[in-house]
Amino acid sequence: MAVTRAEIAALLAAAQDHAFGQPPGAQLRATVLGQHLARAAGEDLATTWWTSALRFLGCTGHAYDTAVVFGDEIELRARSLRMDAANPAEVLRVMIERAGPGTSGLGRLRAVLAVLAGGRKAAELNFRMACEVADALAARLGLDDAVRTALAANFERWNGAGLPAGARGTAIPRPMRVAQLAQELEVFARIEGIDAALAVVRRRRGRSYDPQLADLVLAHAAGWWAEVEAADPWSAALALAPPCVPLDAAATREALLVLADFADLKSPWFGGHSRAVAELAGRACGPAAEAAALLHDLGRVAVPNTVWDKPGPLTRDERDRVETHPLVTDQLLRRVPHTAALAATACAAHERLDGSGYHRRLAGAQLDDAQRVLAAADVYQALVSDRPHRAALAPADAAAALRAAAAAGRLDAEAVERVLAAAGHRRARPRRPAGLTAREVEVLRLLALGLTTRQVAQRLTVSPKTADHHVQHVYAKIGVSTRGAAALFAVEHGLLRDGAGETRNSG
Repeated sequence: MAVTRAEIAALLAAAQDHAFGQPPGAQLRATVLGQHLARAAGEDLATTWWTSALRFLGCTGHAYDTAVVFGDEIELRARSLRMDAANPAEVLRVMIERAGPGTSGLGRLRAVLAVLAGGRKAAELNFRMACEVADALAARLGLDDAVRTALAANFERWNGAGLPAGARGTAIPRPMRVAQLAQELEVFARIEGIDAALAVVRRRRGRSYDPQLADLVLAHAAGWWAEVEAADPWSAALALAPPCVPLDAAATREALLVLADFADLKSPWFGGHSRAVAELAGRACGPAAEAAALLHDLGRVAVPNTVWDKPGPLTRDERDRVETHPLVTDQLLRRVPHTAALAATACAAHERLDGSGYHRRLAGAQLDDAQRVLAAADVYQALVSDRPHRAALAPADAAAALRAAAAAGRLDAEAVERVLAAAGHRRARPRRPAGLTAREVEVLRLLALGLTTRQVAQRLTVSPKTADHHVQHVYAKIGVSTRGAAALFAVEHGLLRDGAGETRNSG
């Protein structure tokens, strides 16, 4: 199913809402407001649409660094959307309030002093990081120079008090000036009402906001808000999106890679994780599993780095937050037909055969082949990677841990072996259930296919008496006395797949 660049941008806008602690639809509602303002100002609508929808495209690129200094970066960002970023005193006050998360006394004092010492230079570096990441991702999405130039000025302000370059006035591209004003209008109107929002615009006119744009908002925004507030943000924003042709196969893959990198950039511990999992899943299960694997952790953006980067054990509350991220992934992917087709596989990466996984607690027959492979690939890649609470395992140790999980019934044994083969490990000799020999597995498969004892003998080129001997041994070992029950046992233990019970090795 084809996908357009606008759909990918809208999906990223919805993900940015989670990264900023905003309700789904906030960024796209701001995008629609931006279109109203751009039209009134005679500004290019297409450039403004892309700029508004992708304003915080680089947000995952500096999430880790922000959280190190200020703690829960999602909570901080939610606060920042209401902060007057053109007022250095207010910005400094927020930074001091948030410095040294989880500390008190001397520790907090040191954190505050560190923020003060780092001052503007440290803030410039942080925001430049976000801008550079946004530029790189925008280029990969095929967006033009006008959009990329606007995104580079995301944190600048009309009075020159912004970051990282301190650009002022008309040096800030007007599509970004529109996007800034429209987004903050949306936040205040949604939280405090349109009258309070207009009062904020009036106070910040000429400081945070281009005065000409502010005057247009003051004159017309009440009507715009009445229209926008009642509309579905997703549908309204896509209805106003620049015309887009469906992406070809190469561009579609690159868009999925952008989504994967957007998610993984959130923490240095996850760098390249989705790509690596996708490579394993693709080798073990094919292109659809690979595509789903690229998207399986998109919902990470909804959980703060204070959880992902914690070096010690997670609390129950923190584990609960972690377990929400596949749900968010599911909600995001189902917005677009192309990614919706991948959602069921992508969102099962953390499920387990015994029902101990999350977020749906699926088990056994509820998990298909691709879902089982993706779960095994995700676990393997995590084990061979450094994490904040442990060092990476050697590949042989990771393989042993994966096989132990299969033996315990948490992962599918065949999926594990396919993933390990994809990672370059030799295939282990399959463990046959109930102590069955390879020949007895072969007999069981023939029985499950409906063959009589005589037909089994013919197929195996043995006497009927020998075949009956094998059949009775199979029945005794698995505790049944009929062909139907034997067939069910074969299905439950995955013995009907080609090659089940064989003793081959592969690289």
